[in-house]
Amino acid sequence: MLYYLFNYLDSLNFPGAGVFNFISFRASMALITSLIISIFFGKKLINLLRKQQIGETVRDLGLAGQIEKSGTPTMGGLIILGAILIPTLLFAKLHNVYVVTMIIATIWLGAIGFLDDYIKVFRKNKEGLAGKSKIVGQIGVGIIVGCILYFSNDVQVHKRVPANHVLQADEQFVTHEHTNTKDENYKWVKTNDMTTTIPFIKGNEFNYNWLIGDSNKSYGWLLFIPIVVFIVIAVSNGANMTDGLDGLATGTSAIIGLALAVLAYVSSNVRFADYLDVMYIPMAEELVVFIAAFVGACIGFLWYNSYPAQVFMGDTGSLALGGIIAVFAISIRKELLIPVLCGVFLVENLSVILQVGYFKFTKSRYGEGRRIFLMAPLHHHYQKKGLHEAKIVSRFWIVGILLAVITIVTLKLR
Repeated sequence: MLYYLFNYLDSLNFPGAGVFNFISFRASMALITSLIISIFFGKKLINLLRKQQIGETVRDLGLAGQIEKSGTPTMGGLIILGAILIPTLLFAKLHNVYVVTMIIATIWLGAIGFLDDYIKVFRKNKEGLAGKSKIVGQIGVGIIVGCILYFSNDVQVHKRVPANHVLQADEQFVTHEHTNTKDENYKWVKTNDMTTTIPFIKGNEFNYNWLIGDSNKSYGWLLFIPIVVFIVIAVSNGANMTDGLDGLATGTSAIIGLALAVLAYVSSNVRFADYLDVMYIPMAEELVVFIAAFVGACIGFLWYNSYPAQVFMGDTGSLALGGIIAVFAISIRKELLIPVLCGVFLVENLSVILQVGYFKFTKSRYGEGRRIFLMAPLHHHYQKKGLHEAKIVSRFWIVGILLAVITIVTLKLR
């Protein structure tokens, strides 16, 4: 909203109003604002949650320090949601298709998580929202996001192609200032097809329509939308699984957010896109404002969520964090990098799947269930081995940083 105000003031030649035209300034302001909201107003919400006795009910799993966490305020994900949405509404262009998509995903998934926490806390039902209901909600947001990204005319990419490239039905040649126009070996084409990035491969562009031979983009949505749904479910549940130790999901999400900010910035800047030979995504620069707010919200929440935690995010936060990461990566055409960038989430998810699957298999075959890990998700396995919670979290963060660096390196390593 402030963008539109200062844009109007700039048209009146108001001194300093033009600074809002710079994405770096608005992203910085979004980051600072989200930090202020999460740190200062977060404390008030924590006190309110404590006053209302909205505390975590902990099942005794025999883990060190577990019982002491009983009664810690939960549903703190409301702090994260507020610290993301308010700066976005203040500093981003609200008519931007990517911003609208991210706001929808944030509110939708936050609402699913809130309903789950509400049932656990106020209805005293430890199971919370039924698993099928969660999946239905995640499928719903995946369908909406997939439809927006596939059918909206505002969603497009500009690609470098050989000079002798034959235009397809939905392609147009375009020119860009500030790029290497002297190189006659390639041109830029504008298209709204669903091209994405394949990491570590030269000429790393892949079009989903190729899988079904749909060059006219008539039926590609039949493949693309289910893929979006799968990614949203996988990453949001992965973040939910990771949220088992103080600061683990929050810190990991902040690291992932920083990497996504770099990827979004270079993809939305035609000079960097030209230099790195990656797709240029017009209008995606507003995603930098959103992800800056996301990172600020995670870091600010970590102020209270780090060991020993004063508040837990609950499903209100964890489902939203994972869903935001998934939708953001799809929006900037980097969803195939998710297994690397979100490797911590992936391993946590797989540890549960493998544990449950192996237990059921051995029980049916030998009459007694066996386990791969001492406990799943994986972070509890290390707790069972005697590692301190804070050490486990810090080491997972280190792994997350390494994966984020590898992800960014893929911009040039092919």
